[in-house]
Amino acid sequence: MRFGALIIALLIADCRWQIDLPIQPHFINQSALNSLTSAIPLASTERARVLSLANLYMTRVPETITASRAARSAGGPHDLFSEGDYWWPDPAHPDGPYVRRDGESNPDNFVDHRRALVRFSVEVPALTAAWTLTSEDRYAAHARRHLRAWFVDPATRMTPSLEYAQAIRGIVTGRGTGIIDTIHLVEVARAIEVLRKGGALPDGELQPIRAWFTEYIRWLTTHPYGIEERDAKNNHGTCWVMQVAAFASVTGDEAQKEMCRVRFKTVLLPTQMAADGSFPLELARTKPYGYSLFNLEAMTTICQILSTPSDNLWSYQLPDGRGMRKALEFMVPFIKDKTKWGHPRDVQYHDEWPMRHTSLLFGGVALDRPAYLELWKTLKPDSNVEEVVRNFLIRQPLLWID
Repeated sequence: MRFGALIIALLIADCRWQIDLPIQPHFINQSALNSLTSAIPLASTERARVLSLANLYMTRVPETITASRAARSAGGPHDLFSEGDYWWPDPAHPDGPYVRRDGESNPDNFVDHRRALVRFSVEVPALTAAWTLTSEDRYAAHARRHLRAWFVDPATRMTPSLEYAQAIRGIVTGRGTGIIDTIHLVEVARAIEVLRKGGALPDGELQPIRAWFTEYIRWLTTHPYGIEERDAKNNHGTCWVMQVAAFASVTGDEAQKEMCRVRFKTVLLPTQMAADGSFPLELARTKPYGYSLFNLEAMTTICQILSTPSDNLWSYQLPDGRGMRKALEFMVPFIKDKTKWGHPRDVQYHDEWPMRHTSLLFGGVALDRPAYLELWKTLKPDSNVEEVVRNFLIRQPLLWID
């Protein structure tokens, strides 16, 4: 049996089907694998949760952004539209341009397109995970319906660009900042890869999906909004790299993946991480706890997507020791016991965090830290708080741990 298939069989031995994904041996050394399989039998741990969710989602028809027209959008019905979260009417000039209140989400913003995208990001990975557990094609078939609706069907597909995202009334019709809205396609991209490698996404259906992502990568890497977001100094720059890496995995664009590896090592780590492993630009926000967790989640997802036997981002360190091991060592104690957090409370949703962050799972396996895996097991995997769901982007570990 191939090494990758052997590992998968160990991880999900109670399944009738194993995902035959190529494994990258540096991720899971034998000690880490033993820790994972003894501490977290993923298939049995996830089975009831995944199937319960997937069976609910089987009853829902695909719905894309074309189902909701945004009256304030400068774009068309296929263009995703959202409004800047922290922008509010100016009390001194109610009919004038909006003003910023960092960390305070405006409940009157148009959110229908974002909600549709989040729903897509929740349902397709869950359906795909259910398929990996059961081998029942009905789950994969329903996932394919969603994929066709969003990426292929001319009547319902989303335009592969974000020119009208995070608009600000009275100021701008769209911003590079809005690119962060499509972080919810990262786990969808992973589901596409799992379906493809398992033979559940025929080439005739895969190719137009790949074409959509190819066009979106081109836009992300050439449009002024994409360049602006790439060069953002905080979690927005991290999420740009994470997205390009995930989408390039779908298209098979190795040049873009290598660009992302280089950027992680030469830009993200040097400019965002302090000597103690913290992220100062996130700590300076009005939601320092939530933003620190979010940026860590994005960075560890980059490592999970891009690390190779010859270029292991998990073990990579700057000359002064900064790297992912340091980042996890800083944040994990505050995930374990939030009362020890020495920075200000988040202005909103502080009590809703932490969740079952995959930074603990990915880092626990890659760095051979069983304590991280044990902590991961104790945390809640799902939330019904919309703000948490929107900022919690990796939900189906069965799709990620080979």
